[in-house]
Amino acid sequence: MKIGILGSGMVGESIGTRLVQLGHQVRMGSRTDNNERAAAWVRKNGTTASQGTFRDTAKFGEILFNCTAGLGSLDALRQAEEADLNGKILIDISNPLDFSKGMPPTLTVCNTDSLGEQIQQAFPRLMVVKTLNTVNCVVMVNPAAVGKGDHDMFVCGNDTGAKGKVTNILKDWFGWKRVIDLGDITNARGTEMWLPLWIRLMVSEGTPMFNLKIVK
Repeated sequence: MKIGILGSGMVGESIGTRLVQLGHQVRMGSRTDNNERAAAWVRKNGTTASQGTFRDTAKFGEILFNCTAGLGSLDALRQAEEADLNGKILIDISNPLDFSKGMPPTLTVCNTDSLGEQIQQAFPRLMVVKTLNTVNCVVMVNPAAVGKGDHDMFVCGNDTGAKGKVTNILKDWFGWKRVIDLGDITNARGTEMWLPLWIRLMVSEGTPMFNLKIVK
């Protein structure tokens, strides 16, 4: 499958590398087609890895992953042609965190809105599924790195079929054992607002290698 990764940071590298390992053709998108970090990733990952602009990547991918920093997500997607987004699944991993005043960062949107909702509203024919934004990038692609994988991931989005496909991706490609469907895209408010507590736990525990398990 052809997969587009929007963003060349640690999250994009982790997701992209795992997908290349699984045999997919993966293009990493940035603002320019000569981004050095993306170029280094391509050199490490062989002939099924490539790089391009956000626009190139949106056109290339049959499924898209939004791995951009949350403050730049909408701008990155606006660089794509609308026709290259319409009808596609966007797996949105971003969080609206503002680090401009240092640590801990603040959420730029919360309570009555979320970045996931803003993306869906801006691109109504894009099928946005929010997931993976509640864990470290290592855990995203290898849940067994924490507690032998005995913990939970969440999905939310407006399209039931898209959520089903993303749930299968999480389980079959990344190894998640339990995926909880929270409902429509408004539930991105909850998963994004987990980040302030996640950051404080990371500091207090001295590691980003942890996650939630829902016990009844």
